[in-house]
Amino acid sequence: MMDEARYNSLVAAAFKRILTAADAFDPDVLEAEATGEKVTLTAASQEKCIINTQRAVWQIWVAGQGQGIHFSYDDASRTWKDDKGRGLELFAFVAGVVKHLTGEALTYP
Repeated sequence: MMDEARYNSLVAAAFKRILTAADAFDPDVLEAEATGEKVTLTAASQEKCIINTQRAVWQIWVAGQGQGIHFSYDDASRTWKDDKGRGLELFAFVAGVVKHLTGEALTYP
């Protein structure tokens, strides 16, 4: 069951994983910035991928490639899945947006 402490812990882990992967990039290719409730990945073209908390509904929202997707934590798979049941997974979606923005793969530790 989701509560505020668990949500905060899951979001912190997700943000840390994304930031660690982004840190492997040359900063001239992709810059990562974290500001509490949000992670912004900015490509050299100034295009962005924004990952933001949605506390009211215990979700993470990602904006990139002209769309915004809400992800809810799925206990069964122990990952973040899109809330529309399209089969999107948070980390794979962010990696795809980064690949689109930079032409380089985002790989997670």
